[in-house]
Amino acid sequence: MNSLQIYVMGSSNTDMVVKTEKLPKPGETVMGGVFLMNHGGKGANQAVAAARLEGDVNFIASLGADMLGSKALSQFQKEGINTDFVIQNKETPSGVALITVDENGENCIVVAPGANERLSKNTMELALQKISSGSILLLQLEIPISTVEAAVKLGYQKGLKIILNPAPAGKINTEVFKYLYALTPNESEAEELTGIAINDMDSVREAAMKIFNMGVTHVIITLGKNGAFILNEEYSELIEAPVVKAQDTTAAGDCFNGALAVALSKNKSVREAVIFACKAASLSVTKMGAQASMPTSSEIEN
Repeated sequence: MNSLQIYVMGSSNTDMVVKTEKLPKPGETVMGGVFLMNHGGKGANQAVAAARLEGDVNFIASLGADMLGSKALSQFQKEGINTDFVIQNKETPSGVALITVDENGENCIVVAPGANERLSKNTMELALQKISSGSILLLQLEIPISTVEAAVKLGYQKGLKIILNPAPAGKINTEVFKYLYALTPNESEAEELTGIAINDMDSVREAAMKIFNMGVTHVIITLGKNGAFILNEEYSELIEAPVVKAQDTTAAGDCFNGALAVALSKNKSVREAVIFACKAASLSVTKMGAQASMPTSSEIEN
C-alpha cells in the first residue's frame, strides 16, 4: 500500500551549538569546547527526520531571504523534502537558536524566531487547500499559536490526521484538542498542560487521562530514556526505549515525532508507530546535532 503524504508545518532555525563540561548558572561564564553550526528548528528537524525515514514529506515554513534561509532551503531539497510551501520573507531574518550542551548530553536553548513568526494564516490556508484528505499534518509551537490553532481546525475539516507536538510549552487553546489524532508532549509539557507534577508512572497516567479527557484521540507522553506512554480509548501502555549512551539529546523529541508520522503514514498502528519512534529517537541521541543526528531507515533496521 502507498504511504500517505506527510505535511510538516513549523519552524526552521540555524542552530549555533557549544559543547561544555557544565551548563552555566545565571551570571556565570564557562569555557566551552567544540562549536558547531547546524540546521535546526522543530519543524525542520521533524521534516528531515521523516524524510530520512523514507516518508513522503512536504514542508510548510517561513524563512528569511538571507544566507541562512537559502542554505536551509537547499538542505531541505537535498533531503528530498518538497519545498513548494516554503516562503522566504524579505522583511525579517531567518530564525536562530543558541544551544549549550553539557558532557551528559543535557542542553539549554534560546531561540530568536525571526521569519518563523511570519508564518501566517494566509500562507497556511494556501498550503492546506492543496492537501488531499487522509494526509498527515504534523505541527509544533515555534510558529504563531494563532496559525497553529487555525491549521488544526482547517486540517480537521479537510479530513487530515493531525499530530500536534506542543513544544516548546506554550499557551495553546485546549479547545482545539478535540480535532487532534495525537498529542505528543514530553513530561514538562504535559505538566504545563495539566498542572499535574509528573514524578512517577502514576502521575504520567493521571496527566495522560486529563489530556485524553480534553478530546485527544491518542495521548503520547514522551519520557526520554524511559520511552513513551500511550493512552487512548482502548488501552494505556508504556513503550520502553532501547538503552543507549547519550551524546546529545537536542532534537530527540523532533526525531520521535518525525518517525511517528512516518510509521502512521505507512498504516502502522499507534503502538507500532510509537515503538518505531522510540527506536529512532534513541539512535538520534547517540550523535551530535539536530538534523545531523536524524537516523535513516537502514540504521534503525540494523
